[in-house]
Parts: sequence; structure tokens; C-alpha cells
Amino acid sequence: MTDRPEPDLPGGSRLATRLDRSTLPVLLALAAVLRLANLPTRGIWEADQGHDMLVLRTMIRDGVVPLVGPPSSIGDVHHGPWYHYLLSPAAAVTGGDSPLAIVLLIALGGIAAVAVVWWMARSIAGPVAGVGAGLAAAVSTAAIQGSTFIWNPNLITLTSSIALAGAWRAWSGHDRRWWLVAALGVALTMQFHLLGVALLPIVAVPYLLDARRRALGRVHAGVLAIFAAAYLPLLVNELTTGGSEFRAALDYLAVGAPGSDMAIPGPFAVVGLRVLSWPLTGLITDGVIAAMVASAAVMAIVVWRTRANGPDRLAARWLGLGLLWSVVILTLTAPSLATVIPGLPNDHYHAFADPMVFTLVGLGVAALARGTVQGGRVVRRPAGSIVATVVVLSLLGWNLTHLPPAISPDGGVPAGEAAAARVDTVLTAAGVENQEVIRLQSLPDFKSTEAMAYPLARFGRLYVADVPKGIAPGSAVLPSTMTPFAAFDGLVLLCDDRFRGAIGAACGGPAEGIITPDGGGSTWGPLLDRFEAAPNRYVSVYGPPGNPG
Repeated sequence: MTDRPEPDLPGGSRLATRLDRSTLPVLLALAAVLRLANLPTRGIWEADQGHDMLVLRTMIRDGVVPLVGPPSSIGDVHHGPWYHYLLSPAAAVTGGDSPLAIVLLIALGGIAAVAVVWWMARSIAGPVAGVGAGLAAAVSTAAIQGSTFIWNPNLITLTSSIALAGAWRAWSGHDRRWWLVAALGVALTMQFHLLGVALLPIVAVPYLLDARRRALGRVHAGVLAIFAAAYLPLLVNELTTGGSEFRAALDYLAVGAPGSDMAIPGPFAVVGLRVLSWPLTGLITDGVIAAMVASAAVMAIVVWRTRANGPDRLAARWLGLGLLWSVVILTLTAPSLATVIPGLPNDHYHAFADPMVFTLVGLGVAALARGTVQGGRVVRRPAGSIVATVVVLSLLGWNLTHLPPAISPDGGVPAGEAAAARVDTVLTAAGVENQEVIRLQSLPDFKSTEAMAYPLARFGRLYVADVPKGIAPGSAVLPSTMTPFAAFDGLVLLCDDRFRGAIGAACGGPAEGIITPDGGGSTWGPLLDRFEAAPNRYVSVYGPPGNPG
């Protein structure tokens, strides 16, 4: 008896062929419905989103092309700028004045990722594998959430899936130019998040193995050209700033990254659980048992398929080792993953691994649904088909009952715009005109004020907005002769009560009093307005400063 999979599409089966052809349109329609519904209100609106929109707005309106991308959590080091470059066409359509245009492009990227995952799994193990993987990606609550707000990691599922699919296509013996597609996917993944570098060896190892068995010729030069183009802006930045990014990285390493107090096995287990379960069941605190079951299922698929005789054995070994590498490197480089803090997610650190998990689910579903060939005849295994159906229905049931809310808990973009409109109205009533410069400050001071700066910029306000170091894009340049407070015609003070411990007082009065008394005084004018713009996020508006005594 031989144990090899039956082809998913038996010869002459017109119905099976039609079903296969309709799979992708159905998956894309499902992915689109789950991502595009209520899109204007679903995404959070915070400092990161305001920063990205300010960068895009200054690119389009002022021609300021960034050489580095969004700030990272690694000291003063930044992610790559290609994230902003790729979003700039959507910003150009509306002059940088529509966050919806940007999030729509990100949502379309999430939908496209479903297609790439489907295609990769199908090319490895047939149409049933494509259905399993594509469906897991389409309904994933984590992937849906990542498709509905502005953030640099939210395009990584697409670029990582492109990298992996291109690598498999080339490695499995097809046109060697697929390695160029893989290189493009890896380069963009590394641009969108610094930890995307973990994907590099997962693709590089099969690339080197393929180079040993056949001549890749000019493909080598093409791969080098892709990475050179990706990092050209960084090179220009280092040459023109005296190596600012390199020095920032050295400073961070000199201080030492914050680590976990647990021994290595503890963080390794937690990180592994997050990596394997996140794309299937979401944040582990939302369902610990479901996360453990999903992780165990993925590990079982890896062990089962790497020991089988089917054509997906090589892919299962590759993806399984890729996930193991991901968990190891993340345990060492991102120890914060060992601590789960609801409301402050860091699962985006391993978004590059999501397509590997989806694909393995597809391989498992296909293997369960197949028959075995005995004596030249296909023998069906009803129990396997039943288990495959249960797996698919369980994924559907869990994710469709844990979808992100239709309105972001912080009110999203509409709440941010409403808060800025109220600030603008208060300032106008106080006689502060648009051509006068206002100051935006934050409590705590390590949080950016760009969530307020961007909508105020859309109202035509001139501002100097604080970020942890420096000022926000688009800030007005003040004459150096002006004294610090006399330079401004009003103060907008943002206070985040989630950080009251770091501030040293509660927002809503006591914390703001650290900056200026509510009654005004020699620093700022009187308090004009104070309100809660979003849960735990307070806005205080002060009039022009008085004459320093």
C-alpha cells in the first residue's frame, strides 16, 4: 500500500473544476465584506495614525519626502520610509486630507493578502488546501483588525505572503525569476517593521539551496538591486545626517533593551503561543483555551505533514522550521511579547509569520480531506473529511463571533475630528486666528500630540506639536528671537489617563496643573475648555500666555 494524496481535482470532474474557479472570488468577496463594512469608524485614532497622516500630508502639499519611516520602539531608530511612499498615491487623491483614503488602501492590501495565501497553499497541496488557508486568512479577526486602521505593520501580512509565495514558486522548480518577487516581498516586510528582518533567513535559505542546484544567473543581480533600492533612502539619510540612525541604534544597544524577568523557557512558551494562535484566534487574553487549541493544532499539522509522504512534506518542514525560528528570534529580540497587556498590543511584531500559519492550516485541512491510494484505487476517509469540516467550522465560528467592533472604542477618526473641531471653535471664540501659532503638548511627555495636530492642520491651524523628541511634521517654524511662551497664541494640552502613574497625577485637572494652573497666571491664559475626547484621553485648551513676570 502506498500513502500518497489523491489529487484534489479528479480528472474529468467538471463540478470540481467549477468549484475551484469560484473559490477565489468567494474568498475575496468574504474578505471584502468583513474588512470594508463600517470602515470609516472601525480604526483607532491615536498618535501613530496622526503621525502617518502628517507625514503624508507634508509629502503631498509641501514636497517633503521622508528618508526614514515611522518611529520604532527601539530608541530613536525608525522603520523604513517605503511604507509612506506606497501610501502616498492614496494621499495624493485627496491632498492628504482623508484618512479614509489611506485606510481603504490598507484594507485592499488585506484583501489581496487573502488571495496570495490562497494561491500559495493551492500551489503546494491543491485546491482544498487553498480553500482552508484562504478561508482562515479571510475570516481572521486579527487580519481584519489589521486591515481597518492606519499603521505600518498592517501591510506586512501582504508583503510576507508575497515573499513566501514567490520563494515557494521558485524553489519548487518554476521560473527562477520568482526569486525577484520573493526578494521584493522580503525587502518591503523589512521596511514596514524592523523585526521583519526575521523573515530574511526563512526565504534566504531556500534561495541558497536553489542556487546550488541550478544557475540563477542575473537573478542574483536583481535581488541585490531590489534591496539596494529599498535601503537607498536610509543611505542618503545617513550621509546627510552624520549617521543618525546608526548612532541611535548604538545608543539603544549601549543602554540595553528592556528584557523579561522570566527564564527563557517561560517567554519562549508565551511567544510561541502568540505567534501560532494570533492569526487564528486573536489576542490570547481574549481566549486562552482557544489560543492553546489553535497552537496545538498548528504544531500537530507540522509534525504530521513533515513525516508524511505527500508532496506537501517539504513545505511543511520549511514552514515549521520558519515558525520555530520566528519564535526563537522574537523571544530574544522582543521580550515584551512575554507580557500581554490588553489595549497595548504588540502582536504586530510577528505579523510576518501569519501567512505561514494560514498555509499550514490549509495543508492540514487538505490532508484530512484527501483519500489514500490503495491498489490503484482511491479510498476515501470519511472521518478525515469530518475532522476537516469541524476545523473549518470552528475557525469560522470563533472568528465571526469575535469580530472587531463596528466603531473603535476610542471613537476612531470621527472622534478625533470632532475633538479638533471643538478645539478650533474654542480658539476662534477666544480670538486666536488661524495665522497665529498654537502649542500642542502632551502628558505624559513621551507620547506624541499628532493625533490632535493632524485634524487641526486640516482646519488650517498653525501649530508646533510635541513628539517625544523634536516636533511633529508640518509644525510652524518660529523666529528664534521669540521667548518660549511668547511665541504661541494658545495651548492645547493632551492628557492620557492610562499613564497616570508615569505622569504622577490623574488627568482631568490634577495632571494638567503640572503644566499650568487652571486659573492661568504668568505662563498661559485662562482655561478655555476641558473635555474627554475619548475614554481616558482629556483635552484642555488655554488662551494666549500672559507677560512673564
